[in-house]
Amino acid sequence: MTGSGRNTMTVFVTLLLGLPCVIAGVAQQWPRWAWPVLAAVLLTGAVVVNRSMSKDDGGFPAHLALEPDLPLPPVPRQEVRINGVALPSAVADYDFLFSATVRWNLLESADGPALGNPSGLAVDTVLQRARDITARQPPSRSALVQHQLDGALATMLADPGGRLRAMALEVSLCLSGPDLERLTKLSTVRKEQDVWEHERNHERNKRDYLGGDVLKDTGSAVVWWLARNEDRIEETVDRIGVLARLTAAANNDEVAPEFQHLVPSPSLPPEPDLGAQAPVGPEASADRGEEAPGTGRRLDDVIAWFGFGPDDPDLALFGTRLLQVAEAHSKTEAAGEIKARFDGPGPEGPAERPPTEE
Repeated sequence: MTGSGRNTMTVFVTLLLGLPCVIAGVAQQWPRWAWPVLAAVLLTGAVVVNRSMSKDDGGFPAHLALEPDLPLPPVPRQEVRINGVALPSAVADYDFLFSATVRWNLLESADGPALGNPSGLAVDTVLQRARDITARQPPSRSALVQHQLDGALATMLADPGGRLRAMALEVSLCLSGPDLERLTKLSTVRKEQDVWEHERNHERNKRDYLGGDVLKDTGSAVVWWLARNEDRIEETVDRIGVLARLTAAANNDEVAPEFQHLVPSPSLPPEPDLGAQAPVGPEASADRGEEAPGTGRRLDDVIAWFGFGPDDPDLALFGTRLLQVAEAHSKTEAAGEIKARFDGPGPEGPAERPPTEE
């Protein structure tokens, strides 16, 4: 302690000891001769205290003297930025692109040679930690994996050799544009394939249900129809024939004999009224010129069967179309008869033939 400090401490101790004595003397009304004695005692005590503090200063080491606290100098930031480093994902040939700011600090170690490139070791340490995470993740989850890396690399951890500690800040993880486009297309195809597979299974189940259960025989078909239409019993009875035909068609078979009387016969086209639609007799022979009786009769039957009358305005066009069909199939004789029938004079007049389509 310096001299001024010792003097200050001496005065403080003297006042601290003398003040209670003065208060006690005033309160007890000491005689006058007691006050000089008190002053002499206090002075002697102050000298003793001052000398004792001087002895203590001589035994206190100088290098342990107290010094005022000073702010610690800031630790220099040791970091490096890496961009677009490829890290493997769980799918081959689809790599993540990793970017981050790598920060590190050296550890005191007496073993091994000094580090010449601590930033390289710090980057390698961070990449090893990141690779252990990305290699187990699918490439389509790059945003989720980025948050996982943010948490895993936010702690300063030592490298395997114990030379430094490293961490990563401002982590960014993404996929390249072509890889992202391919993954989007593959995802769309997989979704469409799943939908198509479900639709195909649904259709297959419906076919199995209809073919193997509903249309197994006519009785099953009738029961199936009646279950869906419980209040339409009479209509179900009327549909037994239709259901029998449907069951036979589904099983590539004929209608069972016990249900054949319920199946309606196929309708035939009505017989044409040849007498009303085509001229016969001498007048018809005169209209057709030199046609043979048998041939003209057959041609008139065809015209009547199609429903053309002698005064039908479309009869000439029909004859032209019929002639084109005969010529297309190289039926020369029939084509000549048709031409003689429609080109000759008759009640309908000469037929105008439209140009043949190319």
